[in-house]
Amino acid sequence: MRILVAHASLSGNTRDLARRVRARCEARGHRVTWIETDLEDIAAAGADPHHDLYLLGAWTGNGGRTPPEMKRFIAGLVDAVGKPPRVAAFGTGETQWGAEYYCGAVRRMAAFFASPFPRLEIEQMPHGQRDAARIDAWTDLVIAMAATIAADNRPFLQTEGLPPHEDPARHVG
Repeated sequence: MRILVAHASLSGNTRDLARRVRARCEARGHRVTWIETDLEDIAAAGADPHHDLYLLGAWTGNGGRTPPEMKRFIAGLVDAVGKPPRVAAFGTGETQWGAEYYCGAVRRMAAFFASPFPRLEIEQMPHGQRDAARIDAWTDLVIAMAATIAADNRPFLQTEGLPPHEDPARHVG
């Protein structure tokens, strides 16, 4: 499967998360196109920007906003390929700014693309075995779902196969 991993990172936390996602995809034998949206646009995907799966990651700005560099990337992506049917969103956030803003960029990106995939939301930065296991499980699930959607075009429930979140009140399926 051709997978595009594009991310926006301010402090490096989302970049670390994206690296783990990319490594998991590559370990599963998939070809990954890597784009840092603060440095590159969709042209970095090469002559054919079409991919089987798009994994978009971002930190969350003021008031739960998506960073401008990710908004620019998404606009370029839509101009180049339309709204792809297989887009999954991941990112980092801080609950200290309020639950209504926590990982708002992730929720906004998923909503914009009407993503059938679960979102991956990490508090501040990925660290420890628990986060590593969640990231790997999320990546595996999204890849499996993308293959299922591609194979039979069946909608997939967002909670199927998703590992439990350590804070069920914040679990997003």
